[in-house]
Amino acid sequence: MNKSDLRKKYKTLRSDLTIEDVDQLSLAIANRVLSLTIWEYSFYHIFLSIEEHKEINTDYILNILAGKDKNIVISKSDFETTTLKNYLLTDSTVIKKNHWNIPEPVDGIEIQDEKNDVVFVPLLAFDKQGNRVGYGKGFYDNFLANCKPETVKIGLSFFEAETEITDIYESDIRLDYCVTPGQVYRF
Repeated sequence: MNKSDLRKKYKTLRSDLTIEDVDQLSLAIANRVLSLTIWEYSFYHIFLSIEEHKEINTDYILNILAGKDKNIVISKSDFETTTLKNYLLTDSTVIKKNHWNIPEPVDGIEIQDEKNDVVFVPLLAFDKQGNRVGYGKGFYDNFLANCKPETVKIGLSFFEAETEITDIYESDIRLDYCVTPGQVYRF
């Protein structure tokens, strides 16, 4: 299936989820994240959920990272350049929603892309080869291209893998893992 069709399909599937579904599935994903062998690293980049899009509630993973005393990195989107500016999440970080309802840090301690050891990647769909479909703007492909090659890329999905995404581009960056409520995919 192509990216456009997958976006439509998974936006619809997400919109059919209740708030309780999102919460329970998000907790199941966080519990599966605990089984990954990724805990020796220092810098963990994670997205803050857009509640209105029924994205995975990443608060559970944030709590795990904080409990393990990891450096948590969050980003601010620049829609003119389709890039992410990354900031260390601290007790004093002020977070506000932008006009697309994306929760973002107002400012803070900037972290360079190549400093990230692990990146939790938002997505709408993924396939059995580790390809992903996002919202189509390329923010994460641009960001991941600037990370070091050994950065661990972990997708988070409410739904299981598609067989194949047919329109993959050379600039698309594959995942190393994708965690769903039912299993962990390794690519």
